[in-house]
Amino acid sequence: MKQSEAVPRESLEILNGIPHAAALLDPEGRVVAMNGHLETLTGHRSEDVHGVPGDLVVRSRESLARSVLDGVVRSGAASSVESDVLAADRRRVPVRITASPLRHGGPSASALLLFVEDISLVRQLDALTLRAAPVQGIVSKSARMQQVFELLPVMARTDATLLVTGETGTGKDLLAEAVHASSRRAKFPFIKVNCGALPESLLESELFGHARGAFTGAHADKPGMFRLAQGGTIFLTEIGDLPLQLQVKLLTALDDRAFYPLGASRKVEVDVRVIAGTHRDLQALVAEGRFRQDLFFRLNVLNVRLPPLREREGDVRLLADHFLEQLAKRLGKPIDGFTPQAQTVLDRYAYPGNVRELRNIVEYAASVCRDRRIGPGHLPEYLIEGGAAPARATPGGERGEGDARGRARAADGLPGKATWKDVERRLIMEALVECHGSRGEAARKLGWGRSTLWRKMKRHRLE
Repeated sequence: MKQSEAVPRESLEILNGIPHAAALLDPEGRVVAMNGHLETLTGHRSEDVHGVPGDLVVRSRESLARSVLDGVVRSGAASSVESDVLAADRRRVPVRITASPLRHGGPSASALLLFVEDISLVRQLDALTLRAAPVQGIVSKSARMQQVFELLPVMARTDATLLVTGETGTGKDLLAEAVHASSRRAKFPFIKVNCGALPESLLESELFGHARGAFTGAHADKPGMFRLAQGGTIFLTEIGDLPLQLQVKLLTALDDRAFYPLGASRKVEVDVRVIAGTHRDLQALVAEGRFRQDLFFRLNVLNVRLPPLREREGDVRLLADHFLEQLAKRLGKPIDGFTPQAQTVLDRYAYPGNVRELRNIVEYAASVCRDRRIGPGHLPEYLIEGGAAPARATPGGERGEGDARGRARAADGLPGKATWKDVERRLIMEALVECHGSRGEAARKLGWGRSTLWRKMKRHRLE
């Protein structure tokens, strides 16, 4: 077939102006012309493949002649399929192949227009969405968390105070950091203060600083966390535990953007965004007279609630795999994953400690596991004893999951009722023996920092 007889010059000009790989085919599916994008993708010049069947030039898992082209000829309408093509460099490129009929004065197609659209980036984005959340440090694919992520740009674009609520271990601090990292304040400090970790006498100095001589032992001026966070964000976690006297001072600091350090006579001005977090019901505390209503209103300008893990469908398995990958690498252990029985135990548990508890469970399992995969015997005992998954007999008279746990404990030289404290103490002792008493080497072997090892040694009276 002569090109000039079937395809007008205007069509060829349109072909070269298409931003995707494209070709003109005759009604039998043979190549008439290709644009530069398709030449680059296939590695063939248009004139070299003129008259060659299209499915031999655009080589895909889905035969063009069988699927797309036959569909167009049979129905007279455009047809499309997602597949992949073999590129000039032998890579398999994910594509969407679309064929449309071209008619010039008659009911039947005088030519076919073929598009080959590279969708590799779309596939990568889909994979990332399934694997992890688009928020720094937070892994999730649940619909409940996606709603939270959609609010992130709104929370990051403003300097309004933000109240993050949710049960213990849901990741309130991670969300606060993500909001800070996405805001204009990202290049300035992010300071976290636990309002329930210090007594009132120390907390005021920790937050607002003090002047020299303000109290016994105040030998020098102390800036306080608000001043250290200048230009950035301060995250007040467990705000529900803030004493009433300090609630008044915090309210004044929020309203005036200034405060008096403890014992000082000069007011300090600060430019800080405040994010507060709590697992408590602040409105109930207000009704009980334990939290100021005016401070609650001042903090509750923006509000987001993080759902508990039990409400995040599909996230237990996703998070368990994510934590295991991190911990196995840190511990230097070749652990491939969880057995189906262990995954069933994890799926059935309610996680009152939420994501933090799940991570601790995986860390425990990874620490005691000496196999390629984590089984029920490697999980903390309370998961099974608490009814997360009943022990059951296996075929052939073998004992069930409870006995598997006993065998795992016995294999490690521990009693069947060993607690995590017993296991951790044994792991530290073994690491110290293997490293000939070197705490630095033992810490690296266990995947901990030196300070973490020292703290755990003191806890187990091994110092």
